[in-house]
Amino acid sequence: MAYFINDDCTACGACQPECPTECISDGDIYVIDADECIDCGACADVCPVDAPQPE
Repeated sequence: MAYFINDDCTACGACQPECPTECISDGDIYVIDADECIDCGACADVCPVDAPQPE
């Protein structure tokens, strides 16, 4: 099961450096590549708005 980033994302960038597989790409809202996500939750642990959620 991978994480996804919901529309609450503010593109603050806190999650991207925490990802051990570097599967988060930036944009208006950040996006997680589900094929690369290992479901570790590191992104969710640092997100100030709880945008990363388990699928």
